[in-house]
Amino acid sequence: MTHSRRDFLRTAALALPQGLAAAGQAERPNILFIMSDDHAAHAISAYSDRLIRTPNLDKLGQEGVRCDRVYCTNSICTPSRAAIMTGQYSHINGVPVFNAFDPARPNVAKYLQAAGYHTLMIGKWHLGSNPTGFDDWEVLPGQGVYHNPIFYTATEEKEYPGYVTDITTDLMLQRLEKRPKDKPFFAMLHHKAPHRPWDPSERLGAIWRKRQIAEPPTLWDDYATRTDAVKECRQKVFDDMTRRDLKLVAPGNLQGKERNAWLQHKPDSVEIEVDGRKKTLTGMELKKWKYQRYMQDYLACCASIDENIGRVLEWLDKNKLRENTMVIYTSDQGFFLGDHGLYDKRFMYEESDRMPFLVRWPRGIKPGTTTSALGINCDFAPTFLELAGAPVPADMQGRSLLPVLQGKKPKDWRTSFYYRYYHDPGDHNTAAHYGVRTETHKLIYFWRRDQWECFDLVKDPQELRNIYADPAEQATVKKLKEELYRLKKEAKDTEDRFADSKDWPKESSYVSPKKQQNP
Repeated sequence: MTHSRRDFLRTAALALPQGLAAAGQAERPNILFIMSDDHAAHAISAYSDRLIRTPNLDKLGQEGVRCDRVYCTNSICTPSRAAIMTGQYSHINGVPVFNAFDPARPNVAKYLQAAGYHTLMIGKWHLGSNPTGFDDWEVLPGQGVYHNPIFYTATEEKEYPGYVTDITTDLMLQRLEKRPKDKPFFAMLHHKAPHRPWDPSERLGAIWRKRQIAEPPTLWDDYATRTDAVKECRQKVFDDMTRRDLKLVAPGNLQGKERNAWLQHKPDSVEIEVDGRKKTLTGMELKKWKYQRYMQDYLACCASIDENIGRVLEWLDKNKLRENTMVIYTSDQGFFLGDHGLYDKRFMYEESDRMPFLVRWPRGIKPGTTTSALGINCDFAPTFLELAGAPVPADMQGRSLLPVLQGKKPKDWRTSFYYRYYHDPGDHNTAAHYGVRTETHKLIYFWRRDQWECFDLVKDPQELRNIYADPAEQATVKKLKEELYRLKKEAKDTEDRFADSKDWPKESSYVSPKKQQNP
């Protein structure tokens, strides 16, 4: 063993969380990090039972801790994943949009691997380059597909028959069965679901198509008092969903580009069959149908996630790994489920920015715990490292959540965080913005439009009333601006890099023998 390697492991042993250091390295917890794509917290019944029951996900919170205020710092898939891997904001880790993550960069898997963990990555990687820091990995190319997906490794690719959520779980459980038993493991199980186009399994799709989904209270939001940004975006349930999103079947005589063009059309009328008779939907009737159609498929995909979480928890019990395995469930960001009439994410609004975060670790976390401490996705890597007894690098901008998860919120814990979204113009014409969220307020600046939004989250949790120009709120706005620019400086975001499209890194293609695309 080299001198530097001995020093690292000695430092790691000294840094073990209280109660673990005495037990020695062999007792360090396993870490199973499960992440879905676009799974809104309010589509988990541990957070809200309005839409769906998720008994297996709920079990994590019941037997561990439910975190109510964990947020991403840039609500879009690839940047959020880069922040999770590095513990850094987008402008530091080099992934502000859909550009490739530099595989030579340090990441949390590399640190844990160096600390003696067996590292695994299975599922949706979506970082534009092959995974590094993992002893074993098998991932989807790009977005992957829901049915009969291709997965690839460093040396080969294989098509698996079946549904992607089930297959991703199968592959992870197979790897865990074969893992070296003399090491703790760090395993990243990343699901594609419920990302657009929300293709459910045949079984769950049939079940959910028969259900009527409750409408959110802000579905018919008229955006009064808000800026142009939300009015001009193209991620609206009523106006921007395509025939592909709505699962309409293209005429049989269309092929290739003509078929794709037909599927990408945003219909203002739809013909459906009701009780054996054809009916054309338009206007309000069509709007309501679009919402139902969207949510039925989305929630069926979420149900598949919940079922597979149950399979994983059963496997841990069967293999006597329950007590000393920290299981984390999260999503790479939130998602609009008709809230404010929207789908997708990107905005700093609560439904889009808030991440579910459920954690079970019987040896170290009291069951039935909840916390409202503000967490961000940059905190995940420092949390894993502290749990493993490994030092947290100074360039990580997050902070370990471990004391918060154990009910010991430090007195100097953050009371605000900084957010920044870059992808403008993007697929949904969502305006670039940055902002600050405190425990009681939110201030958002759409810098290209020079327009502001401010919300009192105590009086207005649904973010319907922009108080930025209210004369009675100017003292509050002033304090929020001061905090915003303090955080911006603290995060070292001192220049408007990537403010113009010509400055953005080019979007990457994924490294795979074949490139699989959604139809």
